Amino acid sequence: MFKHLLLAVDGSDLSESAFRKALALARDMGARTTAVRVCPNYHVLTYQVEMLEDTRETYVKEAAAGATQYLRERAEEASAAGVPCDTAYAVNDHPYEAIIKTAEEKGCDLIVMASHGRRGIQGMLIGSETLKVLTHSKIPVLVYR
Repeated sequence: MFKHLLLAVDGSDLSESAFRKALALARDMGARTTAVRVCPNYHVLTYQVEMLEDTRETYVKEAAAGATQYLRERAEEASAAGVPCDTAYAVNDHPYEAIIKTAEEKGCDLIVMASHGRRGIQGMLIGSETLKVLTHSKIPVLVYR
C-alpha cells in the first residue's frame, strides 16, 4: 500500500472534495500526507485580475500568506481526521511541474488530485494540469472526478 500521499489542492470545490476523499484513503491505509498549493508567478501582463491590481511585492506577499493560511486549514482538517499532514507551497507558472517536483522531493509514492474535466476548445486552450501530471509523473497518480 501507499505510505505517503501528495494532495494537490487549489481551493476549488472539486479539489476540496478530492482532498477529503484522499484523507479517508490515507486514514484507511495508515499513510501520511503532504498538501501542496501552487500559485503562479507575478506577471505585469496577465488575465488574472488579482495581479493587475497589485505590485509584485504585494502580490508575492499576499499570495504566500493566502496559501499558508489555506494549507494550515487543510492540515488542521487532516489532523482532525487522524491523518498526519505536512504542507508545501510552490510558485510556478506550470503547476504540474511543481506538483511532481514536490512529490519527488517529499518522497511521496502517490499523487492525488482532482480533474476539472475541461474538454474541447477550453481544454485545449487552458490545458489540463491533471493530464500533464499524469503524462509526466513517474509516481502513480489517483484522479478524483
